[in-house]
Amino acid sequence: MHPPEPSADAHPPARSPVDPAALSTADFDYELPPELVAQRPAARRDESRLLVLDRTRGVLEHRLFRDLVEYLAAGDVLVLNETRVFPARLYGTCRGRKVEALLVRPEGDEALPVWLAMLRPGRKLHPGDRIGTGGEIALEVLGGEAPGEGLRRVRVHGAPAVIEALERQGQMPLPPYIRRAADEDDRARYQTVFARVPGAVAAPTAGLHLTPDLLAAATARGVRVVRGVLHVGPGTFRPVEDDDPRRHRMDAERYEWPPDAAAAVNEAAAAGRRVIAVGTTVARLLETVASGEKRVESGSGWTDLFILPPYRFRVVDALVTNFHLPRSTLLMLVAAFAGRERVLAAYREAVGAGYRFYSYGDATLIL
Repeated sequence: MHPPEPSADAHPPARSPVDPAALSTADFDYELPPELVAQRPAARRDESRLLVLDRTRGVLEHRLFRDLVEYLAAGDVLVLNETRVFPARLYGTCRGRKVEALLVRPEGDEALPVWLAMLRPGRKLHPGDRIGTGGEIALEVLGGEAPGEGLRRVRVHGAPAVIEALERQGQMPLPPYIRRAADEDDRARYQTVFARVPGAVAAPTAGLHLTPDLLAAATARGVRVVRGVLHVGPGTFRPVEDDDPRRHRMDAERYEWPPDAAAAVNEAAAAGRRVIAVGTTVARLLETVASGEKRVESGSGWTDLFILPPYRFRVVDALVTNFHLPRSTLLMLVAAFAGRERVLAAYREAVGAGYRFYSYGDATLIL
């Protein structure tokens, strides 16, 4: 379960204001034929297409993702998000009514079986209602306010180790534009090959294209690969509903940024080498832990950083990312990094060339 998709048909034409601070949500719109929304991943992860954008010269190149290593140089730091998607979606019944639940994160101590969840139909469920799932997990709807739009508090019965039980019973939380039920293949393919720390309800999709061989080739080239964690929550995909995107509020997401990763980034920056973020989640993580120009500090906590034009990046020098939904916070971040008009022009080029879009689609490299 995810927030509803924005409707492309309802979007007014985009404006082109001179002042970046005057940008409206409509300025991040574009047209996308529905058939270009990828429903399955490429047969091999690194066989996805790669649109390379040089943001300084405005030059585009059409490559394959396995060509990524050709754009990396010795001394660069490639930063990955090793969050792991857990099978957070459950289906059940309550008082004869079908219910869909997406367990987002534990509330407080992870050992306690109280979770924040998205429930559908949420308005028809009341405190004390019990949702049976036909398996070892049952959910009890609790009262009280829960932080985050659309989230409810539930107690999980029958499974002290909730994520372990979800691995047995839950389904992978594919986004709504993938119009099919999740299957066994998604347990592997909607997960990066380096995923390690469970906690995300959506994949850091730029990393889905990487393979062990690609990472080994990058290392052999002298690239240093480092890892942090930002647990992707449903708020990352929440539509921007206000005409003024500056009034949008991001839901907070947990992050962990270890000392060895911070040291590697700082050493590369001091030597004039590039810091390359694999995904918008990594870009947000790096900018969250930035302590100055080209410097970061280790730490952990929560971030609700919302990056949109005219934001000036302090750490990230290059960005690997997928193609994002119109009017989304993810597209706004990419526009802040490479320029709105340049990014939208690249998207038009990708549409014309038949690139595949969104989570299981193709990728971009922005230099």
